[in-house]
Amino acid sequence: MAFKVSIQPSGHEFSVADGETILKAGLAEGFNLPFGCRNGACGSCKGKILQGTVDYGRYTPAVLSPLEKNAGYALFCCAVPQSDLVVEVREIGAAKDIVVRKLPCRVQKIEKPADDVAIVWLKLPAAERMQFLAGQYIEFILKDGQRRAFSMANPPHEEELTELHIRRVPGGAFTDHVWEKMKERDILRFEGPLGSFYLREDSAKPILFVASGTGFAPVKSIIEHAFRKGVERPMVLYWGARKKKDLYMFDRPAQWARDHPGFRFVPVLSEPTPECGWSGRTGLVHQAVMEDFPDLSGHQVYACGVPVMVDAARNDFTTRCGLPLEEFYADSFTTTADIAPAPAS
Repeated sequence: MAFKVSIQPSGHEFSVADGETILKAGLAEGFNLPFGCRNGACGSCKGKILQGTVDYGRYTPAVLSPLEKNAGYALFCCAVPQSDLVVEVREIGAAKDIVVRKLPCRVQKIEKPADDVAIVWLKLPAAERMQFLAGQYIEFILKDGQRRAFSMANPPHEEELTELHIRRVPGGAFTDHVWEKMKERDILRFEGPLGSFYLREDSAKPILFVASGTGFAPVKSIIEHAFRKGVERPMVLYWGARKKKDLYMFDRPAQWARDHPGFRFVPVLSEPTPECGWSGRTGLVHQAVMEDFPDLSGHQVYACGVPVMVDAARNDFTTRCGLPLEEFYADSFTTTADIAPAPAS
């Protein structure tokens, strides 16, 4: 039998299947409920039962005292509803709400969908989980103390494996390692999640996503999170690359467009070749946006990719198309040759 859970103070609601925990059901519905270990040992998921009854499950007694339990508190990673519930819990809605940690991980799988792009999946230790906002990134901590940052491409509700899209940088020590030496089961260490590139869900404005190259990774995370949550705001993705093969996951956004009437996908190639067989849009990706949306005063824009694209989009959208500067959100991918420490491409 399924039960309904209502979250206070947000008023959000979701259903919990028979035998399912509050946390598992809430995350599956796309709600950012706080959690850490997911096995009743850390207390990060603690919330208050305002109405209804639960089976408290198995947990570490020191994390939930008898006094707290009598006051109505429960660990949502263990608690299973026995009736409809009203619960009080803080939903995570901003980067400041996220706990940043240093964690080990194992390389689970590596695929190379393009000559210079690798998709790497990482697995955390069995007792660990990382909570993050769609669009955030992690920083690998290298043996010499240097760091390399990459955005997560998986949405938060698919947190069993962390998905990274890594573009090979000529002469880049870390990306050369990914191509030449990295193998499955290798152990790495990272810190995260980091960054403020995430969907502002308190707005009703239509959304334009502008990505170049592997800037598609965090955009993918945000869009899949938005679909999961049932966001109904119109969304358009402009993904720019030199050649069609550089749109290394072309079929995914094309399928989104077929499955979601409120979503549109506009791929743009700057240097198509005859081999591309391309009949779509050409030129610079941010200019394609301006051609379609000369007035951006009523939109939000999320831009991610190489600095030259992000900077041009910010300048032209705000000075020529009326986009309010505060509605332009960006993640500028830099490499070790750049000064600003941001996610590497």
